[in-house]
Amino acid sequence: MAMERKGSLRLELYDAYGAPLAEKIDIFLYHQTLSETVAVRSIQAGKSILIRNLAENPEGLYRLFIDPPSFLPVSMFVNISSGPNPTERSIPFIVDPEKVVDVAFPDWGDVAFTHEFLEASRNVSGFENFSGESLYREIDRIRRAGLLNIVAKCRRTRLENGSLVFQYLRELRELRGDRFFAVVSKELRENVKNSRLAGLFHEVDGSLHRPPDGFSPAGSYKTPDRYGNLQLTFFASGDNWVADIDIDDAAGIEHVFQVVRNSVTGQPTHPYYIHDLLLRYQEIDPGYKFIFYNEKASALPAAASRKS
Repeated sequence: MAMERKGSLRLELYDAYGAPLAEKIDIFLYHQTLSETVAVRSIQAGKSILIRNLAENPEGLYRLFIDPPSFLPVSMFVNISSGPNPTERSIPFIVDPEKVVDVAFPDWGDVAFTHEFLEASRNVSGFENFSGESLYREIDRIRRAGLLNIVAKCRRTRLENGSLVFQYLRELRELRGDRFFAVVSKELRENVKNSRLAGLFHEVDGSLHRPPDGFSPAGSYKTPDRYGNLQLTFFASGDNWVADIDIDDAAGIEHVFQVVRNSVTGQPTHPYYIHDLLLRYQEIDPGYKFIFYNEKASALPAAASRKS
């Protein structure tokens, strides 16, 4: 009969809002020197999980792997300490876009801060017959998520003169899941440039951003956020100014959430990833919530019901 080991591991698993995962999961611990695997199957993740009978230091190194039904898998090394108290890990998880069956977006009345911007947007590529509320409702959920992500970030990004980036956006011209093109005032570019000395922006290479027909490149700038930074790439044609605005940070997804690398490598950064990255790393809530396959019958997912 094998001798019982004294090492233990306590896990707290939660989503980008800080709420416990509301689903059953499988947990695997692969010992890094011994040929053995500890598997804990179909355990409820909505409470603290204690795993006993593990090897401890100096032979307590495991690779922990967790693949929840609604979130991207996480993998990390855990060194089980010796002593009477369990080793503790609190682990955040990022949404798996393929497991999202619906999105609960805020009503038009709850996004009053976008009204003037969207009502002025009467010539959005692919939505030429829509503006204001009709435009907001017509946009598919991927592009609406991207819109709310960028608007949320622009409303929290302050310039040296105390104004916010969002105040200078005049009209939406093109909307994609990971970026949008907007008519902006010339003052935005000048204020962004002036904000460099304060460390609020830095200039970057914008050569991968193609200018619209008739426009010339006029500089590209990023916020200094380690993850989830806002990039503004400007183009000018006489007194007319537009900006390609995006948030794209696959590195943040790997580091903040420690997801398995091949889960996101080689793919465009999905707006649902940016939603969770903004929430977890910057405490910016874009305002919409995910509904997963096992929550379709209820109005909102339990794991996303609490705002940060």
